[in-house]
Amino acid sequence: MPYQYDDQNIFARILRGEIPNDTVLETVHSLAFNDINPQAPVHVLVIPKGPYVCYHHFAQEAPEAEIIDFNRAIAEVCRITGVAPDGPGDGFRMISNAGRNGVQEVPHMHVHILGGRALGRMLQPAG
Repeated sequence: MPYQYDDQNIFARILRGEIPNDTVLETVHSLAFNDINPQAPVHVLVIPKGPYVCYHHFAQEAPEAEIIDFNRAIAEVCRITGVAPDGPGDGFRMISNAGRNGVQEVPHMHVHILGGRALGRMLQPAG
């Protein structure tokens, strides 16, 4: 089943300039901005500028230039925020939720970069 991109999602509206954001980095194909409800001292969202629903969609359909730009943007965000493993923040977590079971809330591919403190275990048992 092909992905159906909703061009009215909040990230699409941010990319069109309809909603302001606290930009950390902007490249040709990517935008990174601080999360409005941070879950760690560093909590940055990195999104591609293209209309991709989730990482699976992005990895399947994005041109190489967009994939390379996106991954380099993530590395640069980690450097800028100091959470790169070889920096003072000593590491980060990168999360990309996909679909209903992955608890994806916004249907635009994005990753969360979290760091600035020890983050604990990634998943707790369902219960």
